[in-house]
Amino acid sequence: MNASALEFDHIHIISNTPHESAQWYVDMLGAEVVADTVARGAAQIFIAIGGKTLIIRGARAGEQPKPAPAVQEFDTFSSHNHLGTDHFGFLYRGDLRAFCAELAAQGVTFPVALKAGVDGSLLCYISAPDGVSIELMQAF
Repeated sequence: MNASALEFDHIHIISNTPHESAQWYVDMLGAEVVADTVARGAAQIFIAIGGKTLIIRGARAGEQPKPAPAVQEFDTFSSHNHLGTDHFGFLYRGDLRAFCAELAAQGVTFPVALKAGVDGSLLCYISAPDGVSIELMQAF
């Protein structure tokens, strides 16, 4: 198989409150709800953000999703300290400091405060609903 045959399609998030979670992405990050459906008995909401798709769905019959662990600080890094997806990230084209101040004013929390990354560019992590961590990185 040739990797160039692959194209990234979506990130799938399970939520106890899928409509409220989708609205958070709309309100805080400017996402757009592009479909609000039901799949296998659970709400399934498609949102467009950063040129990609997030699918946020409710728990299905028989599922009992467990919350993700909180981000932990280590000597030189931060992580959820568990296997699987730790976070996903967006490049921010603009003044990341000002954007973070806007998010903080709206009550968004920062498990990793705005700081200089390894290459000197600014980055931070924000807490999204459902235990999701999102890295915001300053685009050059």
